[in-house]
Amino acid sequence: MGLMRYKGYAGSVEYSEEDNCLFGKVQGLDKGTCILYEGNTVDELKHDFEEAIESYLASCKERGIEPKKPYSGKLNLRMTSDLHSRVAAFSASTGITINDFINKAIINELKHECAL
Repeated sequence: MGLMRYKGYAGSVEYSEEDNCLFGKVQGLDKGTCILYEGNTVDELKHDFEEAIESYLASCKERGIEPKKPYSGKLNLRMTSDLHSRVAAFSASTGITINDFINKAIINELKHECAL
């Protein structure tokens, strides 16, 4: 599955053999918000994706509500108590928060993975 990006939103790119078209859905929104789009070519899909985002933003503005943002930025993470203890000790010894430590670790891992 590929992804397109527009105004901070990411949308999937998928193919329906049955309908012989491309389609997608904006990723990371809560269950109550669904933005879909489709097209017969990549250009049509991209155009419909961008139009769907624009329509959603205009609708929110019209109704006086704040548009939902993809991914809240909050993530519940489970780890072993031993790992939690090690992370907490390291964070305390370096003067950074556990949150900052985990964010830095994830950023470093993504840099490593994307470089491959």
